[in-house]
Amino acid sequence: MIFLREEKGAVVFKVRVQPRAARNELAGIFEDALKVRLTAPPVEGEANEACRDFFARLLGVPRARVEIVTGHAGRNKLVRVQGISVEKVRSLMSAQR
Repeated sequence: MIFLREEKGAVVFKVRVQPRAARNELAGIFEDALKVRLTAPPVEGEANEACRDFFARLLGVPRARVEIVTGHAGRNKLVRVQGISVEKVRSLMSAQR
């Protein structure tokens, strides 16, 4: 089951990042997280910024509304997105199954 939580006008979910991929894309489900492939390398926060950009575009929200809560130095991250519904994220996740 995918980790997904709604809190005070935001949705929080787990992400598993694969840096230095050929292209930016959702790659399915990894354990209880969305797996995302990013072209950015995992140095100097580049992959984190690419992750924020990716989810902002995917979910149609400004980049400032996407925050990495935990996992800044690892592949497993907890992402918070302000101003979207749980249903929007669930539909995104169900499309990846």
